[in-house]
Amino acid sequence: MDFIKSFKHNFIDSHRLYKMITRICVYILLISVSYVFLYPLLKMLSMAFMSKKDIIDPEVMWVPTSLSFSNFKVANFVLNIPKAFYSTLWFTTVLALSQTIITALTGYALARFDFKFKKMWFVFILVSFVIPIPIVIIPRIMMFTSVQEQFSLQMIGTVYPQLSMSFLGQGVNSAIAVLIFYNFFKMIPYSLDEAAQIDGASAFQVFYHVIVKMSITAITIVFLFSFVWNWNETYVTTTFVRSGIELLSIKLATFDGNFARMGTAIPGQSGEARINEAYKMAATFISMLPLLIVYLFAQKQFIEGIENAGITGE
Repeated sequence: MDFIKSFKHNFIDSHRLYKMITRICVYILLISVSYVFLYPLLKMLSMAFMSKKDIIDPEVMWVPTSLSFSNFKVANFVLNIPKAFYSTLWFTTVLALSQTIITALTGYALARFDFKFKKMWFVFILVSFVIPIPIVIIPRIMMFTSVQEQFSLQMIGTVYPQLSMSFLGQGVNSAIAVLIFYNFFKMIPYSLDEAAQIDGASAFQVFYHVIVKMSITAITIVFLFSFVWNWNETYVTTTFVRSGIELLSIKLATFDGNFARMGTAIPGQSGEARINEAYKMAATFISMLPLLIVYLFAQKQFIEGIENAGITGE
């Protein structure tokens, strides 16, 4: 009996030790991963509030000696925040809305209907996600240039190419949005469609009254994803929109050139205007701030949407 009690005691202690070691390893891994993501953000915030004196002081690494908002004034002047923010907001919202609607219709068609070459089209959607954008950018430029020449309609250097691509299902990461809707719609019982069809509902009415109303979580997720993707997109926007509209992403990408061009007209710059990393960090933080605000207000709905994405049962 004493041997059995001793064995149980040792086994329990060993089990507790194993759980403790496992938990420590998990925490070390999580802290390491968090550090990789948080370090750039913390460094950006630290430098954004540093004065010129702190920037050149080797003893100041993270905490500035005094908070300085001069970097934000310079960033606001160079980025032209009021106009750029308004333009970016309406442009990104239109792209996100159109992308959400088109991908929802595409996912509905793939999930609910059988038609010829369905598998082939599904494969094409997957391939469109795998193929790098630089490979298809030249054919797209040629296509819009051809439209521009034939119809005498200015395309390159305007918002029309990107808007038309979004309305035609070729927006940023549209394939991912289609897959999200496809998988979600497949989980909705088909018996609900049949019940609506018995009552005389058309395919569009089934989509609106049944599918959409049961898919608010998926729609919210896709819209938020699309909004963030289009807000941060620079490659396609720089290629097609160029200087046709003032967007924060483009202004941020050309921050150095705009700073040099404005020179001494920038507030607080006397003599030869010199750029430093603090100005760039302040500009980056300003461009990220709207997304952080959106996340703070929508995080509850976003997390609940992901958690409840699979709850559709019979």
